Amino acid sequence: MTFDRTDHFQPRHIGPRPRDLDDMLGVVRAPSLDALIDEAVPRDIRLTEPLDLPPAESESAFLSGLATVAAQNAGYRSFIGLGYYDTITPSVILRNVVENPGWYTPYTPYQAEVAQGRLEALLNFQTMIQDLTAMEVANASLLDEATAAAEAMTMLHRIRARKPGVADRFLVGSTCFPQTIDVVRGRAEPLGIDVVVTTPDDIVVQLDAARLDGDQVFGALVQSPDVDGVVHPLRALIAQAHAAGVMVAVASDLLALTLLRPPGEDDADVVVGSAQRFGVPLGYGGPHAAFFATQERHVRQMPGRVIGASVDSGGRPAYRMALQTREQHIRREKATSNICTAQALLANVAGFYGVYHGPEGLIAIARRVCGLAHELARRLQAVGFPPASGGRSFFDTIRVTTRSPEVATDLRHAAETAGLNFRYPGGGDVGIALDETTTIADVDRIVEVFVRQTRTTDPPSPVSHAALSEWPESLRRTSVFMSHPVFHQHRSELQMTRYLKRLEQKDLGLDTSMIPLGSCTMKLNAATEMRPVTWPEFSAVHPYVPVEQAAGYHAIFTSLKGALAEITGLDAVSLQPNSGAQGEYAGLMAIRAYQRSRDEAHRDVVLIPSSAHGTNPASAVLAGMRVVVVKCDSAGNVDVADLRRLAEAHDSDLAALMITYPSTHGVFEEGVTEVCAVVHAHGGQVYMDGANMNAQVGLTSPAVIGADVCHLNLHKTFAIPHGGGGPGMGPIAVASHLAPFLPGHPVVETGGSQPIRAVSAAPWGSPSVALISYAYIRLLGARGVTEATRVAILNANYVKSRLETHYAVLYTRPNGRVAHELIFDMRPFKATTDVTEHDVAKRLMDFGFHAPTVSFPVPGTLMVEPTESEARDELDRFCDAMVQIREEIESVASGRADRTDNLLKNAPHTAEDLTATEWSHPYSREAAAYPLPFVRAHKYWPPVSRIDNVYGDRNLVCSCPPLSSY
Repeated sequence: MTFDRTDHFQPRHIGPRPRDLDDMLGVVRAPSLDALIDEAVPRDIRLTEPLDLPPAESESAFLSGLATVAAQNAGYRSFIGLGYYDTITPSVILRNVVENPGWYTPYTPYQAEVAQGRLEALLNFQTMIQDLTAMEVANASLLDEATAAAEAMTMLHRIRARKPGVADRFLVGSTCFPQTIDVVRGRAEPLGIDVVVTTPDDIVVQLDAARLDGDQVFGALVQSPDVDGVVHPLRALIAQAHAAGVMVAVASDLLALTLLRPPGEDDADVVVGSAQRFGVPLGYGGPHAAFFATQERHVRQMPGRVIGASVDSGGRPAYRMALQTREQHIRREKATSNICTAQALLANVAGFYGVYHGPEGLIAIARRVCGLAHELARRLQAVGFPPASGGRSFFDTIRVTTRSPEVATDLRHAAETAGLNFRYPGGGDVGIALDETTTIADVDRIVEVFVRQTRTTDPPSPVSHAALSEWPESLRRTSVFMSHPVFHQHRSELQMTRYLKRLEQKDLGLDTSMIPLGSCTMKLNAATEMRPVTWPEFSAVHPYVPVEQAAGYHAIFTSLKGALAEITGLDAVSLQPNSGAQGEYAGLMAIRAYQRSRDEAHRDVVLIPSSAHGTNPASAVLAGMRVVVVKCDSAGNVDVADLRRLAEAHDSDLAALMITYPSTHGVFEEGVTEVCAVVHAHGGQVYMDGANMNAQVGLTSPAVIGADVCHLNLHKTFAIPHGGGGPGMGPIAVASHLAPFLPGHPVVETGGSQPIRAVSAAPWGSPSVALISYAYIRLLGARGVTEATRVAILNANYVKSRLETHYAVLYTRPNGRVAHELIFDMRPFKATTDVTEHDVAKRLMDFGFHAPTVSFPVPGTLMVEPTESEARDELDRFCDAMVQIREEIESVASGRADRTDNLLKNAPHTAEDLTATEWSHPYSREAAAYPLPFVRAHKYWPPVSRIDNVYGDRNLVCSCPPLSSY
């Protein structure tokens, strides 16, 4: 007798029970699931063989095997620096935020009423960044420090380009981090910006030249503390730059800024950097939150999301994403950035780190790190290894001079034998960066390695810690920071735990109910997939350790890339892009490099359907290409006739087509292979946006439809959680002819044989969350990932069948089938009732649901994607809620409900509203609070009512308001 394992993953991940399938198929009027798939997916693009992936593993077997793989990561102590530092994540934050689905499963806070906790946390982060940098505004995080620096460059260029005669030259200090320089160069080249990398001293010379002879440099980037730890005086340099009409971005370090004079006090125009060392694990390179701060007059030019304070309909303070009209998905080809996913979860971790430690705690950490660095420098100098800084001030990093490259080689061997990693910049020098986790015992070990190279047994003389008074007054911080009460009220763990819980309870995540967001694939982020992320064998690895020390990670990379290549049908994969939009950019840059290798640099036109994701045209513009929009027909499909016309018109300069498949309208288009063939016939490449890959896996593939490159949203199809607005990951898969051009990296060898420059700071993007997608594929196996796709399509068609008599479904295949998502048209209600899609979205909150995607890709609509993880009972609750809302709309239409004072216009209803002494509405409190019986069993109370967006934008407040405002 044999027994089935109880920890097989497939039935845990896929929601509908086998007993539900027949009933659901009856509702959708399909004789079988196979028959439904045949009707939803065109037969000419179906895979003929099952995916060649390893069989599914049980959860326990997977975790046991992964522990063995994790042990292959060497676990050396790394003192490499370069923007990455080991840190201590306070247990209260690790347990209650990083490992808590209440924090990692919510979506980007576009529906602010059900995201007040995350928004308050992000406002804490913005306030902390503004205070530490002494800048006027900060955003809610960017992807990493290097891309933040690139965004600073393009923002300064936009600002200066408004003035006539401005050249396209950007100065970059050679002592910036190498990955930052590489990403900035890569971003500049297609935009026609001339990047000049030179020493900080020579920047001053060039600024003089610009002022004297009119050579109009538009901007400069300097780093302080720099790659070698040196702290640079900024006031004179920035003043000289401004006198020459040049704007300055400063890359800095948050921990150092607790002690150093902040760049904002020296009139910097932008300050960027990484918040990683504020409690965010190394994770072999990510994900980590970058920060970006600037002056208030540039806030509408600033990339990324800005959290602002507003009021709700009752006049209560409420938070929201401000100035959303700046966002790329709205501005499309007029976008100034392609930023979509940020790093909200990691920004919240960093913000909570600041809340928990407060300014005094941060100063204490910084003083200790700086003191140990000075102690180390003196002790190394005492044994014959002087600092290369030449007496200049430094914070946590030193660069010491050895006698020769041969000595440095011997020293490296001795260090690695002792389990220590340093940086070896060349010329016989050695870089050593200390961090929060460094102890005096670590300093002893480091010194001992150097002592061995002196060929003496005499121990070094002990030297006391350096006093910060050795820094010049002009470098030392005197201003107060983080004075808001939030950074002083949560010192005990109990206080902090309650604060985190209070914020969590204001939000709606997947742990509360279904999040039916079309195009976002809000599926289960399983606990077994998440567990390895915080294992120290994975979380404590520096991204620049020798590759052989990260053998466990690279075994996972090999497996994951192989699986993604198999699923896409393409030949090679890069894991470097750390968001879907970065994947788009990387794919287009690979196409661009390929065409230049064929002497076809003139190809610069990208055809993009009018229904495309907003990041598509934004990424194309950043890649230096011209966007030409292709019409869609009345059925929502690409207008093939218009495509042919445009392809012929641009025959000699056609670079690529960007297409989403299934379409952004949630339909498998019939003519997709013809569309791709037309583009290829005119010399173009086909870029497939992988946002809707959850409807393809195991059934069809980008290669089958004719794509040359695609990106994969690992935070959608492959189960990385959305984290309240990030992390994300967008690796690209390419055909063999594009493989040589996969992105490289200046520190660690990776990419193709003719790689484009790095598109992200870390060589392999965000490896610690790539573990989640690796787990997803290994736990489901070939049959499971395919069954997930099939059930996702079933669930979407089930919702359609239940609701299509109540709401018009905008687009379907000719046979009435949709793919994994569908669009409900709310526009007919506007004329008869004044009810809009936004009213329906807010009313769903009273039922305990997050709204579907609002007004995308068609204004006035709701796009629903249930995913395969939702069980039938949850689908039914959502459908019941939508039916009830339809009845409420009908009550308005018939005159039984007031046109302006009704359940929809006043939604969502808070507990405070419903328990008020006075109730003036023409409907009952019960109808507002408990519109259906199921709501009583698990009531989610929105913390605020309808937020006034216009008020928030007109009265922009993007730092923590004073307590008096409450």
